[in-house]
Amino acid sequence: MNDLELENPVATMRDTMINLLPGNAIEPLAEDWAPGMADLITLPHQRHVKDIAEHHVKAIEAIKPIRRTGTARFTELQSIIDWTNRFKDEDSALFANPDPNSPSLCSVINYHQSGPMGEFGSMGDPKARKGDHRATYDFPLSDEWKAWMDISGQGLDKDDMGEFIEANAKDIFDPTPAILSGRISDKNEAWEDRLIETAMNIEGRYGQLTQLLQMSKRFQIHETSDLTVITNRDTGEAEVQFLNEHKTADGQKVNIPNLIIIAIPVFRGGAPYRMPVRFRYRKRGANISFILSIYNPEKAFEAAFKEAVTEATEKTELPTFFGTPER
Repeated sequence: MNDLELENPVATMRDTMINLLPGNAIEPLAEDWAPGMADLITLPHQRHVKDIAEHHVKAIEAIKPIRRTGTARFTELQSIIDWTNRFKDEDSALFANPDPNSPSLCSVINYHQSGPMGEFGSMGDPKARKGDHRATYDFPLSDEWKAWMDISGQGLDKDDMGEFIEANAKDIFDPTPAILSGRISDKNEAWEDRLIETAMNIEGRYGQLTQLLQMSKRFQIHETSDLTVITNRDTGEAEVQFLNEHKTADGQKVNIPNLIIIAIPVFRGGAPYRMPVRFRYRKRGANISFILSIYNPEKAFEAAFKEAVTEATEKTELPTFFGTPER
């Protein structure tokens, strides 16, 4: 076996082509070449210079990726936490986007290194990183949350309200004796006092599921008008007023609760939050419109979102920024 057969075939081909071309037209790859650096060769035709670095990158990536890139998408909070812990380093970061319509959590593994911009060198800012190895988790709003938010503040006729209440009866929480008493006390649970305080602030009175169901089936309103004339004795001017009053079919004054309590999760699979819902009705001619409005739902959303983000922050031990990362 001669010496030629013992040499690397690729190296032999390279050396042969260099010797055959005039003026050593092809310059061999630099020994310290790395992906991202220019790799220039001089072609024989009019000494044309071409960068073939991308061809080297493709050749390398045909065997294995040069670096980690891409965005993973998860359907559970624990999954993005586990994924982050698998790949994170000291400069990784979390970004929490509290958009009520599309809340999300983003984990950026190769985020920029902390501190001010480093001194520029041949490779640019040494603290800059591409930030293209990341994962996202879109918080799934629960079906209960979407259902109640869809009808919140919307006028419903008697039949539509009845159908909605029957379909979502499991979400309605009957008030406890402490809540019905309307008195804040040290003996109450903290959430009971919060609901009592809300009712006091808006002059509300809590009702029960059975009352709503009865109203949706047999609720009728009769309007009576009393004419009142007020005369100013000094000037002789008279003021005429019509006092409208809503009564039931048997002539009794309408006295219905204007608050109910619902207990629903904000996110799918999350803990339920107790929230007051304002109950109102409007009579326009012969028609009655019922309105169910969740009172201050933003607080429940913020509490649920921050609870989940706090869990991710503590379990990954990474800094969390509220917003979205650079693209």
